[in-house]
Amino acid sequence: MIINFIFADMIIYGIPNCNTVKKARTWLAENGFNPEFHDFKKSGITAEKLNEWSTAFGWEKVLNKKGTTWKKLSKEEQDGVVDQESAVKILLQHTSAIKRPVVEIDQKAVLIGFDEDSYQSLLK
Repeated sequence: MIINFIFADMIIYGIPNCNTVKKARTWLAENGFNPEFHDFKKSGITAEKLNEWSTAFGWEKVLNKKGTTWKKLSKEEQDGVVDQESAVKILLQHTSAIKRPVVEIDQKAVLIGFDEDSYQSLLK
């Protein structure tokens, strides 16, 4: 997929103190991108947006089960996440469990997490 970024609107969603978000923001800046930053800890996130990302990437990928936030949830909360609807409910309550960053271009989710090769192949 080749994307023309000359007139593209880019937003990166995450939290500023996340090391993965920092790496992604640094890579974007070093490669000539200046995306808007949406801090979902301060500005929030909607169920609609989480559902869009879940459709784009799969709810299993949007929900970061490797992170500290997920691991701190009770067994009942973890066991209750069985589909997109239940995942979105947990993510609305525990935004730190969202896999980050998420990059949108022209309001379409195109990247989740940070993998330099993926960024390179999609954005260069």
